[in-house]
Amino acid sequence: MIEEKSLNFLEEIIEQDLRDGKYAGIHTRFPPEPNGYLHIGHAKSICLNFGLAAKYGGKTNLRFDDTNPVKEDIEYVDSIKDDVRWLGFAWDKELYASDYFEELYRMAVQLIKNGLAYVDDSTAEEIALQKGTPTEPGKPGPNRDRSVAENLRLFEAMRKGEFPDGSRTLRAKIDLAAPNMHMRDPILYRIKHAHHHRTGDAWCIYPMYDFAHGQSDSIEHITHSICTLEFIPHRPLYDWFIEQLDIFPSHQYEFARLNLNYTVMSKRKLLQLVNEGFVSGWDDPRMPTISGLRRRGYTPESIRDFCDRIGIAKRENVIDVSLLEFCVREHLNKIALRRMAVLDPIKLVLTNYPEGVSEMMSVENNPEDPATGDRQVAFSRELWIEREDFLEVPSKKWFRLAPGATVRLKGAYIVRCDDFSKDSEGNITEVRATYIPESRSGNEGSNIKVKGTIHWVSATHAITAEVRLYDRLFLSEEPGAGDSDFKSDLNPGSLTVIPHAVLEAGMADAAVGEKYQFIRKGYFVLDRDSEPGKLVFNQTVTLKDTWAKEAKKEGA
Repeated sequence: MIEEKSLNFLEEIIEQDLRDGKYAGIHTRFPPEPNGYLHIGHAKSICLNFGLAAKYGGKTNLRFDDTNPVKEDIEYVDSIKDDVRWLGFAWDKELYASDYFEELYRMAVQLIKNGLAYVDDSTAEEIALQKGTPTEPGKPGPNRDRSVAENLRLFEAMRKGEFPDGSRTLRAKIDLAAPNMHMRDPILYRIKHAHHHRTGDAWCIYPMYDFAHGQSDSIEHITHSICTLEFIPHRPLYDWFIEQLDIFPSHQYEFARLNLNYTVMSKRKLLQLVNEGFVSGWDDPRMPTISGLRRRGYTPESIRDFCDRIGIAKRENVIDVSLLEFCVREHLNKIALRRMAVLDPIKLVLTNYPEGVSEMMSVENNPEDPATGDRQVAFSRELWIEREDFLEVPSKKWFRLAPGATVRLKGAYIVRCDDFSKDSEGNITEVRATYIPESRSGNEGSNIKVKGTIHWVSATHAITAEVRLYDRLFLSEEPGAGDSDFKSDLNPGSLTVIPHAVLEAGMADAAVGEKYQFIRKGYFVLDRDSEPGKLVFNQTVTLKDTWAKEAKKEGA
């Protein structure tokens, strides 16, 4: 029997709302700010908002919170849309907070007319003093009791651009003694003479997030406005605006954001890494951005699986990044075609194999998916093997090549190591072996018992490629913990470039974005930096969780 998955708290709320007839259907939204690229934390919110709407037959809007023109860019808008589509979701409507600038302005005017908002000439420092502290009530400033007529005149003058940046704000008139600091006359509008990516220079006053957020939800008739836990203290203000304006009563709910170890999720910090050259860009495969994960070879299925596994909670916790790696490893194991690639090659010469001869070996494409069939791989007298697959003096449980030892070459013959050569520095340069002709895979004589199998590439037919091996971007589980600079925790070994790996010849036809398992090495994807004759592969993840092994050693 399949165990039925229990409902999370948001699903329980929605099902109760639908039973009670509170809404005919549900409507959610995903409201990113177009001031950076989305990261894996946003993926959790995307999966949640779109997933809930899909489960209950509802709709989800993609609404850009474009209320701060100084930090926004159309590049970010386009990247966000690409990321949402790539994750497998389709929005009902593409909307922008800027669509509502005129309506939001009218709402602000209504609050002024109702005596619930005023224009304040105070500086940011003066406003902070007026608000008081969490243990002391605030004190009214000199502009709090301006007349409605004066406030309407000044607010209109603000809109017309008659005042410089920072000289005036529009504030809600609520309660300077409220226990919740967000209710102590919050700012609704500020003056910013800045070009907006959609409205151009039509506006020089822009609403604050707290004012634009709830009203945008209401305008769109969002039934369940889902935010992260840090917005809990904002909810009374969200509700206050809706109540005072007598508009559609959207409701805000909060869940725990995604926190991953060995990762930073702050857009400000990610931007710092980009601008200061610690990474190659927002889509650097070491970045936790969705575009970075995509370039690294992660699949949308693996990210959706990860978001499903971690669930939805009301309490903050830290998720081990190895779970994300497990999810992509599980999915790639099912779909990735197997190929042979030698990353640190040494020559293996089969001394009894005829010179100038080659033959084709039949090797399976993916043992997890028989429908993918087999491929033909060229075999010859001289092969490339991994340097780590030969030991001059083997340990007791060594089952790969060593003097006198036998191994099977994957999909081909069994070989016995006879001899080897070194250079002047003692490095192995060549291994010589004899092959057993009757041991070819699939033949009757192939049942000779050997304990080890290694991969190989025909030296005559091999192509070369650049392979980029990635490790975690940070060495610390909590980068920047305490007062330290998070950049001091960067891993100097997070990228290793192998300029001349050798691959089986069929890989010359690989397409950008195609995913492979390099047998015994890990999962890889062809990168967009590739050119004809110069392939570049990114390592997505190792075959096993090597970090878990190291952690066990350290704890032993």
